[in-house]
Amino acid sequence: MSAEYEVHGPHDHAVEHAGRHDADPFASRMAVMTALLATIGALCAYQSGNSENLALFYKNEAAIKKTEASNQWNYYQAKGEKQNLAELGAALSTGNSDAHAKFLADVDKYKQQKAPIREKAEAIEKEVVDNDSRSETLLHGHHRWAQATLLIQVAIALSAITLLTRKNWLRNLSFVVAAAGVVTAGVAFLAA
Repeated sequence: MSAEYEVHGPHDHAVEHAGRHDADPFASRMAVMTALLATIGALCAYQSGNSENLALFYKNEAAIKKTEASNQWNYYQAKGEKQNLAELGAALSTGNSDAHAKFLADVDKYKQQKAPIREKAEAIEKEVVDNDSRSETLLHGHHRWAQATLLIQVAIALSAITLLTRKNWLRNLSFVVAAAGVVTAGVAFLAA
């Protein structure tokens, strides 16, 4: 007759004891709060990086457009110089000659060519201002997201210390810092 005996070790006893009794509610709450804060912190860090990248993109676009506008103004100036030379040629030539007529025709041609060049240069300059403005707005948003991330990380650290010390005032402080981080993230979200 074979009889099996079940021998319980200390680990089995601890697991069975933990299963019969309620878990520590303080630790459970702090663990859930820490997990939520880590999720919110990850979202804030992502938004911070995204805002910074977009700000750099628009700043780069502004620099490119600034170069394009400069090129257009240089082209406009070259047409103006050609117009001035044609006016000088018309002034120095005799009134009834073919050269005088050609110089006057060139003056009119250059005047007509300058107008669209000027309009294009001014439009590009407006794009520069728009891109700079977008960049500044996004960079400001990046700062808000970074501040929110910092506050959330401090709240997570305070939660960890709270688990070790089991101090209610420290738990409350971590709640306040976490709330400040969430509010800062909300402000950054609404400003975007």
